Amino acid sequence: MANNSYTAESIQVLEGLEPVRKRPGMYIGSTDLRGLHECLREIVDNSVDEFFGGTARNITVFLTKDNGAIIKDDGRGIPVDIHKTQGVSALELAMTKLHAGGKFGGGAYKISGGLHGVGASVVNALSSYCMVIVLRDGKAYLQEYNQGKPKAKVHEISQDEIDKLIPKELNVKIGANNTGTITKFIPDTEIFKDLSFEDKKVETMLRDRAYLVAGLMFNLWDDRNEHEEHFYFEGGIKSLVDHSNRDKQRISDVIYINKDNSNEENGIICEVALQYTDTFTENVKGYVNGIYTTDGGTHVAGFRTGLTRSILDYAKKNGYTNDKLVLTGDDLKEGLSAVIYIKMPSESLQFESQTKAKLNNPEVQGFVATATKEGIDTYLEEHPSDAKAILDKVSLAAKARMAARAAKEAVIRKGALEGMGLPGKLADCQSNNPDECEIFIVEGDSAGGSAKTGRDRKFQAILPLFGKVLNTERARLDQIITSDKFKDLIVAVGAGISDQFNIEKLKYNRIIIMADADVDGSHITCLYLTFFYRHLREIVEQGHIYIAMPPLFKIEHGKQKKYVFSDEERDSYLRTLGSQKFKVQRYKGLGEMNAEELWDTTMNPATRVMKQVKIEDAQKADQIFTMLMGEEVPPRRKFIQTRAKTANLDI
Repeated sequence: MANNSYTAESIQVLEGLEPVRKRPGMYIGSTDLRGLHECLREIVDNSVDEFFGGTARNITVFLTKDNGAIIKDDGRGIPVDIHKTQGVSALELAMTKLHAGGKFGGGAYKISGGLHGVGASVVNALSSYCMVIVLRDGKAYLQEYNQGKPKAKVHEISQDEIDKLIPKELNVKIGANNTGTITKFIPDTEIFKDLSFEDKKVETMLRDRAYLVAGLMFNLWDDRNEHEEHFYFEGGIKSLVDHSNRDKQRISDVIYINKDNSNEENGIICEVALQYTDTFTENVKGYVNGIYTTDGGTHVAGFRTGLTRSILDYAKKNGYTNDKLVLTGDDLKEGLSAVIYIKMPSESLQFESQTKAKLNNPEVQGFVATATKEGIDTYLEEHPSDAKAILDKVSLAAKARMAARAAKEAVIRKGALEGMGLPGKLADCQSNNPDECEIFIVEGDSAGGSAKTGRDRKFQAILPLFGKVLNTERARLDQIITSDKFKDLIVAVGAGISDQFNIEKLKYNRIIIMADADVDGSHITCLYLTFFYRHLREIVEQGHIYIAMPPLFKIEHGKQKKYVFSDEERDSYLRTLGSQKFKVQRYKGLGEMNAEELWDTTMNPATRVMKQVKIEDAQKADQIFTMLMGEEVPPRRKFIQTRAKTANLDI
């Protein structure tokens, strides 16, 4: 019988900002820390647009103790007059209506990161409290909101009222020549699980924008810890690339390319900066009108096309290639750092979503490809020593690729990796469902034996790998796949490696590194993290890597046992025992625990503590791995010396 309950009443109409609160992920990507910082970025980018509009010269971000953020600029200030057709203040319209803004071709902004006019209103909708103060025409105006709804109409306020609302450090003053917008928002606990802005993440965002927008001062004040930072650069993206490679061995100068087509219809300004280092990894970032496009897009695709054509043409003309050595686009990626920065009219922008993760404008790809090829062609001809160093680098990458292919024919291809049996040391689990399965990479045969005995065989697999493994920061693929430990690990994980990697074949959705809670154990953990980050990065990006947290101490008090994970936790618990008798055991390694203890403390999902490994800042992660695991000693020595006093060594 047909269900007739689907009627006109079933169609729900969401008014105002209700769609945002109903489906926040559509507008900010997620409601985790990434979405939280996306809200901050939306407001900051509105202030950056004021610089593009020719007015703002200073932007300040003030992180407050009440989990809020205040963003101040000295731009024109959002208009507060009544909109002719809507009948409300333009400020209220911008803050409470989706798709209302000055970035739709009305002349207010030629270049802007904004596209849909939803940024400020979305942040307002997802905030428990929001307020905007506008300085214009020698006056100050205020409107406050709760969950996107105005508390009152836009109204003029006095200096005394400003001083009560805004911290004195921001120095907001009414004056004839003072203009700008000051926005405060407190994220809503009904939307976000974590309301804590990460100071390092905010610093990185502001630093990147300072590199991109030469001449614009960015200030950060974190009132939670009274930390202050200022960012101002005139070198642009050339300085950004130079900064990102500061701990690496450079094999060429920074190549800078600029092509300006802004005077033509749908005009585009293209800037490219690139440099090769002696590392094996690639770091390429794309920006559009000050926005970091995390998933690239047509501007990044155009850059890759231009780079490949230019270097392959030069290689062919100068005898670097032959029948035995053929360069590919992948060979050009090794050690490449690049920034591609596009500026174009805001009304022409086509992004994949409101989060602006990927640029879709097809006309950009050809323009950037042409500009990149012309620029690199010229540079290589004018700098023959750099050209030779770059071609030597990519030729070496091609030779390594061919060596790796030969090794894979013996190690990875069917009949080797895919067809061979599972490693003999692997104690696999009974389930074949990756969503419920997990594998422990355990340091040492003794701990591996306890883990095999104590595990839940239904969903937990154990792979003991004794001793320290190869440092893969500078190891090529052919070295990795001929290493017994990594060969066993690759086979066990099941997703392959290099061009045969397929995350859909991943056998375990939780890959848990379990090493001793001492210095050696930390080093082993770092070595495995280096391998996963450099060679199976998608597994890390999708959140499949975890670090087990075995306890440091067992405290026995009568018949009770208490496991604690730090000196501080031990001391705190002992104070609760008073003068009663107790025994404290310090674990030197996993092998000291029997199967029952290992299960109770480290492997039981109901009681264990684990750290999930995530990549919050790819550029920072790349820099840290290069510094800690690379060949350059001075940066690592400086890192150790500056943190020596904070180290807690168990010697």
